[in-house]
Amino acid sequence: MFAVIKTGGRQYRVVPDDVLEVGKIEGEVGTIVQLGEVLMLGGDTPQLGLPTIAGASVAAEVLDHKRGPKVISFKKRRRKNSKRKRGYRDEITVLRITEILADGKKPSVGPRPKRVKAEPAPAADAAE
Repeated sequence: MFAVIKTGGRQYRVVPDDVLEVGKIEGEVGTIVQLGEVLMLGGDTPQLGLPTIAGASVAAEVLDHKRGPKVISFKKRRRKNSKRKRGYRDEITVLRITEILADGKKPSVGPRPKRVKAEPAPAADAAE
């Protein structure tokens, strides 16, 4: 099953366990957020929204907040001694899609536990 969602003025086609970068969304790292603007649900019987599907939402886990690449806007008017340089970086939220929900259901999957790096086993005494 897949869904087409709208967030930050853009549309994304998502399936469970997708990782995507969207415009900044409020939420702490590790929490579950619900994206309510679902434009289409696909699968055996696709549903189209007019413009959205009532009661449908997508649950996603917030993985990270970061900044995008630097974008520089430079304008110059030749022979006029006029130029302007501006730059900015977008605020980005990294999400992992956990569930696609229909009919007003609540998310049943919580955030995944963080991975703990396994420490290597102590080596046998080589001085024997």
